[in-house]
Amino acid sequence: MAYQHLFGPVPSRRLGVSLGVDLVPYKVCSQNCIYCEVGKTTNLTIKRREYVNIHSVIEELEHFLSGNPELDFITFSGAGEPTLNSGLGKLIKYLKKYFPQFKIALITNSNLLTEAKLQDEIQDIDVLLPSLDAASDEVFQILNRPCRELNIKQIIDGIITTRKKLKGKMWLEIFLSPGINDTPEELEKLQEACQRINPHLIQLNTLDRPGVIPELQALPVDRMEQIRNYFLPLPVEVISKAVIRKQQKSYNLDIASSIIETIKRRPSTDKDLCQILGLHINELNKYLSSLLAENLISKRDGTRGTYFEVNQ
Repeated sequence: MAYQHLFGPVPSRRLGVSLGVDLVPYKVCSQNCIYCEVGKTTNLTIKRREYVNIHSVIEELEHFLSGNPELDFITFSGAGEPTLNSGLGKLIKYLKKYFPQFKIALITNSNLLTEAKLQDEIQDIDVLLPSLDAASDEVFQILNRPCRELNIKQIIDGIITTRKKLKGKMWLEIFLSPGINDTPEELEKLQEACQRINPHLIQLNTLDRPGVIPELQALPVDRMEQIRNYFLPLPVEVISKAVIRKQQKSYNLDIASSIIETIKRRPSTDKDLCQILGLHINELNKYLSSLLAENLISKRDGTRGTYFEVNQ
């Protein structure tokens, strides 16, 4: 069976062996983040509807999960914001009823957690991974470039309410960008917001591979550790480097080799590689990150975006 909505399992830095479920077309999102490794948002919206037919997703999940695969998580993520799909709650109920042996994770930009209906839909999620990259509207606009209707104070309040309703764990991700949200002023506001949210874990992240803005850089490891100390005594960790993915069971050496062999013949963009190798953009990005971390490949800006090539 050819899957249209499932990808992987992929080696996830945070979730181990993860089966991805994509609930919106490329690239439907409520933000156009400057660091997004998937690419620019082409449909900027906060309107919830069934962008992807949930019955089709259920058919694919039933086919895949009936083989009792070895998974750490089934993860709602993909090429856009999964909570925009109005059928998300129906899908969660289906998995909990028919495949309760599998844990469910949801990666979200948190924008729609202001809605009580969505808060109720996702309360049975095993692990919720919301993002909070800014605690001031100024930085929110610069870093996340959201729909104009969105307000960071309301989003923070929505995360707080969601945390109270959630039966599972909440791992709050903060994506750090140098000179934007790593200033003392913004970090103080983020720390105050985290105290109010009281997540089970704060995960600090930074650039792993090229984002929408080519000149955006990753924060050095020592700076990430300094910022980690800033959030103590709250539970906080720096997300481990991408190269560790190679040690995970779901890391497919054939995929990594195929990427290397393809770009050895001709430097290619991520979209070229997805088309040539038949990979979902999220799955491809996991391997590109590991190959870059191992210095097996490099990147350069070109006429159609970022190109990847083999290091000689």
